[in-house]
Amino acid sequence: MLSEFNIPPRDHLRNFGSDTAEVNLRTQKRLAASVVGCGKRKIWLDPNEMTEISNANSRQTIRKLVSDGLIIKKPVTMHSRARARELTAARRIGRHRGLGKRKGTKDARMPSQVLWMRRMRVLRRLLVRYRAAGKIDKHLYHELYHLSKGNTFKHKRALVEHIQKAKAERQRERVLKEEMDAKRAKNKALRERRAERVEAKRNALAGETQE
Repeated sequence: MLSEFNIPPRDHLRNFGSDTAEVNLRTQKRLAASVVGCGKRKIWLDPNEMTEISNANSRQTIRKLVSDGLIIKKPVTMHSRARARELTAARRIGRHRGLGKRKGTKDARMPSQVLWMRRMRVLRRLLVRYRAAGKIDKHLYHELYHLSKGNTFKHKRALVEHIQKAKAERQRERVLKEEMDAKRAKNKALRERRAERVEAKRNALAGETQE
């Protein structure tokens, strides 16, 4: 990887004379790190141009040395995640998750409290969405909210089915109530007409007796 940037190996740097070893380039390395935008340990200074680099005491000069290739930013050390991705893909389909790989109790690995909170949030979010859309009224919302907290519904599908059944039952009760009201009104009208006929006959008989 370093060969692509013409960077000599570290063993080669140890063979330079005392003249280059005595040059203090701490300031140049700090300025170069600031200009390039990386850490000081990622800066490579050309060992053959130590004198020219040591004369650079401004950011503008450092930028020129970077453009000339005397100062180079070392490449990022590769740390492949190919093996980690392969293991993760295998675990997603159930590999490497047997009894021998498990550490901790069932509740420690996946707390029941966390599962409960997730389920409650899913159910309550559905109820809020249905109420906002007008699919359920505030009375049914209040009833289903308490049923959810009482562990009545194990998942969202059960809640949706219960809502559909409750709405169908309420619709049926509404139809029956309307039918009963209509029947009650009809019977009341019949009784009133019958009472009117009886009253008319009674008045007619009373008039005949007076004559």
